[in-house]
Parts: sequence; C-alpha cells; structure tokens
Amino acid sequence: MISRRDFLQATVAASAILGGSGVGAWAQIAARQQLTQDQLLEFDTFGNVTLIHVTDIHGQLKPVWFREPEVNIGVGEVRGLPPHVTGADFLKLYNIEPGTPEAYALSYEDFTALAKGYGKMGGLDRVATVVKSIRAARPDALLLDGGDTWHGSYTVMKTGAQDMVDAMNMLRPDAMTSHWEFTLGIDRVTEIVDSLPFPFLGANIFDAEWDEPAYQPYEMFERGGAKVAVIGQAFPYLPIANPRWMFPDLSFGVREERMAEMVQEVRDAGADLVVVLSHNGFDVDRKMAAQVPGIDVILTGHTHDALPEPVMVGQTLLIASGSNGKFVSRLDLDVQNGQLLGFRHKLIPIFSDVIEPDGEMAAHIDATRAPFKAELEEVIGQTDTTLYRRGNFNGTWDDLICNALIEEREADIALSPGFRWGPSLVEGSAITREDIYNATAMSYPNAYRNEMTGEQLKVILEDVADNLFNPDPYYQQGGDMVRVGGMGYRIDVTKPQGERLSDMTVLATGEAVDPAKTYVVAGWASVNEGTEGPAIFDLVEGWIRRKGTVSVDPNTSVQVEGA
Repeated sequence: MISRRDFLQATVAASAILGGSGVGAWAQIAARQQLTQDQLLEFDTFGNVTLIHVTDIHGQLKPVWFREPEVNIGVGEVRGLPPHVTGADFLKLYNIEPGTPEAYALSYEDFTALAKGYGKMGGLDRVATVVKSIRAARPDALLLDGGDTWHGSYTVMKTGAQDMVDAMNMLRPDAMTSHWEFTLGIDRVTEIVDSLPFPFLGANIFDAEWDEPAYQPYEMFERGGAKVAVIGQAFPYLPIANPRWMFPDLSFGVREERMAEMVQEVRDAGADLVVVLSHNGFDVDRKMAAQVPGIDVILTGHTHDALPEPVMVGQTLLIASGSNGKFVSRLDLDVQNGQLLGFRHKLIPIFSDVIEPDGEMAAHIDATRAPFKAELEEVIGQTDTTLYRRGNFNGTWDDLICNALIEEREADIALSPGFRWGPSLVEGSAITREDIYNATAMSYPNAYRNEMTGEQLKVILEDVADNLFNPDPYYQQGGDMVRVGGMGYRIDVTKPQGERLSDMTVLATGEAVDPAKTYVVAGWASVNEGTEGPAIFDLVEGWIRRKGTVSVDPNTSVQVEGA
C-alpha cells in the first residue's frame, strides 16, 4: 500500500499500487519544515507519456494566498469520499502532519499562522519554471489547461483577458477547455479562440439553433510512440449558472452519450490513451468515469479540489489540480499497445518563496501589469480578519460583501453568489484595489436592490441548495451555496428539494421570516440582462474606504444537519 506520507507522489503499475521513489523523503522535509525547489520538482520520469495539468487559474498572474475549504459536503454515494473531506480529517486521511508545508497547502487548518510562515503560493512565473523543468525531462509533455483562465482579476477586466491569453500563450499549452471564458461575451471569445495557437476544445458545446458541434471536440497527439486523444468537456451548465444572453446561440450540458461517442471515435482512430480535459466538477466527472467506458484519465476542474493522490473509478484516473495557480499536476504514463499499464503522479505545490520565477514570464507579467500598477496597488483599507471564500455555506470575504451590500443598499437581507474563485487575504494585511477585484471581478457586476417575499427567498435558497446537494451529480449545476447576510436558517442536506430549509430568521430582530412579508434584498451577479445598480467592486471599495479597518465576526447563522 502506498505511503500517504509521500504526499506529493503516487505510483501504480500493472494495477498494483507501489511505493514511489523517495517514499518518506517528504516527511523528513516536512519535519524540518525546509523546502527547496529541487525537492519540490524531484520526479523519477516514468513510462512514455507525460501530462501536465493546470486549471481554474482565474486570472491570477501573481502569487496569492488561498485557503482551502473548511466545509465541503458530499451527498449520496460520495458522502465522506475525497474531495469531501476537509481539515483535520483530510490530514488524517492522507497521513499529513499538522503544521507541515503540505498541511498548509492542502487544508485550512491553522491557515493564518502557516500562511505567515510559508508565504504565498502560485504565480504564473513560478508555474512557468515548473513547466519548463518538466519539459526539460520530457520535451514532448502535453500541457493541458482546464479552463477558468481568462477571468477573475482587475487586469483581465481592463484588457479583455488579453493579459491571461498572452501569458498562457507563452506557457504553450497543447489544448484548453472552458467555463467563465464565455462571460467575456461570445464576440470576444470568438476573437480570442481564432487567435489561439492551440485548440479550444468542447465536445459538449453545440450550436443552439442547428444542434451541431460548435467547437473542436478533441485533438490527437503523437507522444512517446503512442497516440493520445484529448477530449474537451466545457462546464455543462453555463446557461444556468452564468448569463445565457452573453452566448445566446450556444447550448452545453453533460451530454454523456456524446462523450461515449467521442471516446469510441478516437479509439476507432487508433488512440492508445484517452484523456478527458474536463470542467465538469469532480463529482460529475466521477459519475462520468463510471458511466462511460474507455476513458483512461480525466483531468478534472471547476470545483477547485486539490488531491495529493489520484482517485480511481474503475480503470479511470481522476486528477484534481486545485486552483489559482497553486498547484501543477504531473502525470507520467506507461502506454503500450492501446493499454495504460501504469502511472506516476505528482501534485506540485507552487510555493512562491521557494520556486524561482521564470525570468521571461516574470518580465512579461510586470510589463502587462505596469499600466495598471498604481490602481492595483492603491491601499483601500486594512483587515483584522483573514478573508477567504471557500466553503459550502459561507466565507469571510462574502460575509464582508454582504455587510457592505446591506449598508450601502439599505437592505434587510443580502445575497452573495457561492463563487469558488477569489484568493484569500491574511489578517493584518492591507486591502488593495487588486484584492477587492480578485473577489469580485466579473462582467455582470451590478449590485441590485429588490423586494422579495419570504416565500420567494425560500424558493431561491431551496433551488440553489438542490444545485449543490442533489444526490445525482448530473443535477449539481452551480457553485457553493449562496451566501446570506442579515438572515439565518437551518438546512438538512439529506432532504429533497423544497424541504431542506427551515427556521429562516431575520438576524437583526430575531423574528422568523414571514413567507407573506416583503423584504428589501440586495445582491450581485444576477444572470438577468439589464440588471441595474452600482458595480459590486465599486460598492465594496467605497464601503471599505469608509470603514478604514474591517473585521468580520464568526458566522454561525447557518445550522447544517445531515452532513
């Protein structure tokens, strides 16, 4: 059985799990709490095919803090299975000692203290160093981008994502798929896709009028004497989770039958290895792996999970590579005569104070950001609280946003979408304009102010809860639970839609939410065209500037049952 203490590397051959080279070495490094670039990049090249996977970078060119989720509930058959294990349970599952570099990278435990010791993670210049190191050992390695790349920062908004397009072109991916890319609007997406020197894959994207494929479904590569098919799978629920009016002529969906057809098509064309480059989300990919035979590897994205070991579903490997440039996955494969005989995997954490920046990429990033330097670095306020987003029900960044919405829009209740993107900010830090945009930058940012009845609020929350907790992964259509300010509730995640929420309470008065009463509700990121209101980043900036120093009280307004 593999030593889980060898956190970053796993090897399997001929279906037998073996100990990778250097087993125990990482534990010694962790015990000394010392890291070097050579140790992070050490890898025994294996087999004849190498895949490099990055995903969900969300426009982050520079190193960031990113706190992993405290709550990540799995329902139905996946309850208690990775990635639905967090904190101390996660560390125990993978035999990771608290306080070590891997504990900091992979869990929220003691995040603030460890962040101050181990520093920021990511940075596309550090990612470039890692990619070049892997290519030095395996020149024909395939670099695959799982999407959510052209979104999520101040400079993405100001350049129409050209900052990320140019930087990724320098990394030379071999293919990518997509999700938030489409919120640039279809005209801008088309302009970028037509300029890319690599394929933009989406087997499940169709022309809505003619029901014909809209994008290239797959690409075939010759690597190490093997034919490698990479099939792209874009986020299936774009028209539900994001504004349909931004890409009105496209339809998406899981399209399981389509995936099966593509797998068969590439096998018939001689593919020795079938890789799905996916933005489905982990549980959707887990189900697809079980339902569609013939897939060797799924490089999964969207749900931002970072797992130090692959998850095997039958004969299919699921690889989860985190988000925000925090990790790079390397997967070496032994592919012979149409069969995957073994693999070696390493999840490489991008400790930005350890990995040397690639000079060429660093210079490009600095030049790209130079016109916006003053705006990016302007200090708006200070935070006495560590600000983070991840978690099924709330995060302090969204608590802050809800507080700002209630005060600035004179509302009773605030709603903030359950986005997974957005880096963290450690307590005691200055809040810059860039920090605010990292948590709010999007193309439909208007902060609305509406009246809703208590019954309407319950319907909205029940609908979002079903997107998250439906026991069939194919019906899980969104991010995390919508964050709520000014109101508390109880939720039983095991109950069916319409019956999960109870005890809805107005926090200011302690009164139960009256289904017939009208409440003033403020929120942002409505998918409805023509939504009016100030941009959320402007609203939050003004609120923080007036406060000077902000702090966010612990949020205990949501009581969870059945988890």
